[in-house]
Amino acid sequence: MSTVTSTPPARAGAPRSAPTGPQDEAHRRMRRIGRIVVHVLLALGGLASLAPFLWLVRSALMTDEQMFAFPPEWWPSPVAWGNFSGALQTQPLGLYLLNTLLLEVIVVPGVLLSTSLAAFSLARMRWPGRRIVFAALMSSLLLPGAATLIPTFVLWQQLGALNTYFPLTVPAILGAGGAFNIFLLRQFFLTIPNDLDDAAYLDGASPLYVYSRIVLPLSKPALILVGVFTFMATWNDLFNPLIYISDSSKYTLALGLASFQSLYSTEWGFLMAASLMVVAPVIVVFFFAQRHILEGVVLSGMKG
Repeated sequence: MSTVTSTPPARAGAPRSAPTGPQDEAHRRMRRIGRIVVHVLLALGGLASLAPFLWLVRSALMTDEQMFAFPPEWWPSPVAWGNFSGALQTQPLGLYLLNTLLLEVIVVPGVLLSTSLAAFSLARMRWPGRRIVFAALMSSLLLPGAATLIPTFVLWQQLGALNTYFPLTVPAILGAGGAFNIFLLRQFFLTIPNDLDDAAYLDGASPLYVYSRIVLPLSKPALILVGVFTFMATWNDLFNPLIYISDSSKYTLALGLASFQSLYSTEWGFLMAASLMVVAPVIVVFFFAQRHILEGVVLSGMKG
């Protein structure tokens, strides 16, 4: 009498040993090579992005003769530390810094307030025509700034506001460049559960209470993102101060840098040193806010 031995069926979900063979080994090797290639390309891209800043640092520490020497010197010897003191003596960069900081103090909070209110209305409130208004707002991004430059200049001229900071602050707060910031904040506000608003409204809360006590505290990454974008745009803005500001005592840092280039000669060492001093604060701001910037960008695109 023979006995039949049956193999019990494998249970669902039981771990199975990974197949090993020439094909599997080749697949793992290709994945490893692919990761190496990706990391090499990312490293080359990062180096290419960093190269202009490294060249700026190098040039800021050189004299004009070292800067234009051939063959080029990759590192200055000796280091021309006097470029920094010379730049500060050539142009009143301290005054330009105070003027720029004054604009930042006015523009950044104003943009955060106006764009967050508009985004809250478009994302968290229900009123007829809001989708049409949002579409019109987004279409304004397609309008080039040059198309409205002359009418805007004539308007400020008739208001007697040329050579003041009003043309640099009022449009920034009330609309110019605000459509993109409103879009970012609206997308972020849409990710916040509506149940929080409904619970607050049932308790008798007003829309302003929901905006200030519920939505804004939960939107810190997006607000920081918009704040950093606005800070950098105001800090680096050369075009608008060049159009509206003629008094040198009201120059911003970007306009002050342009003053280093004269009609007949340019102190390139001083210009590079001043440029490095102007760029450094922006790099510091981005370094400390990069986590919030990335978080705000990611979460702003989660819901349409």
